[in-house]
Amino acid sequence: MRVAGIDCGTNTIRLLIADVPADSSAAGGAALKDCVRTMDVVRLGQGVDHTGAFAEDALERTVAKVREYGQLCREYSVESLRFAATSATRDATNRNIFIDAVVRELGVEPQVLSGEQEAATSFLGATSALDAGGLKELPSPVVAVDLGGGSTELVLGSAENGQIYSSYSMNVGSVRMRERYLHSDPPTDAEKQAARQAVRDYLDRAERHVDLGQARAVIGLAGTVTTITAQALGLASYEPQRIHGMELSIAQIDQVCEWFMDSTVAQHAQLGFMAPGRADVIGAGALVWQEVVHRIVERTREAGHELHSVVVSEHDILDGLALWAARDVQPMR
Repeated sequence: MRVAGIDCGTNTIRLLIADVPADSSAAGGAALKDCVRTMDVVRLGQGVDHTGAFAEDALERTVAKVREYGQLCREYSVESLRFAATSATRDATNRNIFIDAVVRELGVEPQVLSGEQEAATSFLGATSALDAGGLKELPSPVVAVDLGGGSTELVLGSAENGQIYSSYSMNVGSVRMRERYLHSDPPTDAEKQAARQAVRDYLDRAERHVDLGQARAVIGLAGTVTTITAQALGLASYEPQRIHGMELSIAQIDQVCEWFMDSTVAQHAQLGFMAPGRADVIGAGALVWQEVVHRIVERTREAGHELHSVVVSEHDILDGLALWAARDVQPMR
């Protein structure tokens, strides 16, 4: 069956067109065979944290890309499509303008996922591809960290069967933290300290729901994490096959995150693997990633099994949406 998932977040919109195995049981958890996997930075959530509403130019950029993705889906004869809107759409008071536009362009109504739904879909996508890159050997339970533009999901679950034990969605992301705290280029020490304290406060709340100390492994998901990994690997261009399954030490994560926070947007933009539109928020994302990783390390140390590395996955909520499309068919009209 040919399916598609579209993930429209605060900073990026992404499309996956893929084939899934014919039997329905495999469609719930088997790895997908990609036909198209693409991403564009549209910054739908531009200013939403401050104004509470979508900006007109952000809507225009995003809807134009939705139209383009719809044409691709038709060209590839997609049989079922799931479209998810996440953090920015949850927050925007004028979200119906965007939802109506998606319906006009694709003939399907997007799911505005709650934080809990976003976490579950991300975990499904990540665990569906554990065979790829040698990730199947990860011990359980694992914590999957899906670090987006507007929110970050923490999910504790089983690497073996995809069962979720607990999850929490924090209103912390690369765009949100950049707009709230990190206004200088590069950010000042005072700005970074304020941002760090905000992330730590959110992590305090998250720990009321997710026991980070149980983690025997950590999987990092989404663009901030994969971009940081590309820099750690010294890549000249973005190479997903090298990034997927990469294990980074805590020291490597610290080194690269500090570099992104201390360097300028112009320096970020010069990197061959940097997606256009991510250069100005990657420093904020690096700060969030470093704080989350350090909190998990601290809690596992206290629990007597300190983690010394993190694994990176190229598979996330986008794969989860495609699997959802296979499981619960929604044809385009």
